[in-house]
Amino acid sequence: MHLDVQDLRNFYYRTQLGRVAQRAIRDRMLEMWAPMVGHTVAGFGFAVPLLRPYLETSRRVVGLMPGPQGVMPWPAGMDNVSVLCEETSWPLPTGMVDRLAVMHGLETSENPGAVLEEAHRVLGPGGKALFVVPNRVGLWSRSDATPFGFGRPYSARQLETQLRSFGFTPERNVTVLHVPPSQAPFWLRTSNFWEQAGRRLPWLSGGVLMIEVSKQVYAPTRGGLGAVVKRPMRVLEGMGQPVPSPTAKHGP
Repeated sequence: MHLDVQDLRNFYYRTQLGRVAQRAIRDRMLEMWAPMVGHTVAGFGFAVPLLRPYLETSRRVVGLMPGPQGVMPWPAGMDNVSVLCEETSWPLPTGMVDRLAVMHGLETSENPGAVLEEAHRVLGPGGKALFVVPNRVGLWSRSDATPFGFGRPYSARQLETQLRSFGFTPERNVTVLHVPPSQAPFWLRTSNFWEQAGRRLPWLSGGVLMIEVSKQVYAPTRGGLGAVVKRPMRVLEGMGQPVPSPTAKHGP
């Protein structure tokens, strides 16, 4: 089940641990997707903490928040771009989105297949999506002190398999939040050190898994009109040469 939007807001905007998590995830996202002029960027679940850097240059930014979670106005001090929606029906045209971030929207959903179908539908050709979920082998999925302790945690292989079955091609995956999910001052002060250490030490599993995918676009198969043109139908093919009528008279 989805967490309440007020609990998510309080964690990310009113706790030190939440701000550490927000910064670490957003920094990795920015390394993957630098803000670009004219892109449409959307987030589903509670992905708005990741979207602020895209407000200035993007053509449009939309924060989609599922009904069971609830919605809050965002961003503060600016025109609202967040909207309440059904998991199975997002208020976006097909193929509209260039970049889509999903955080606290897949692992807590009672119908993850519908979420993935909608994600695939709204992405345009060349579009990319980023799924941010609890890492099954990380510490954050084992603690209910953070939002990543709720819902279904994933391993990279599990999530990639599920994404492929809905028409996505995994491009790369990383883990973040290598610091323990603790409010203790020592861990909060040294969080940047642990994030850097996690990048250099593959065995140091992060608490959150991030998988970037692209939308599969299949090339048209051979056949159809092209095949017909290469083998044009001969209307008179198979008919014999005309035979003179036996009653016909020959001229001089």
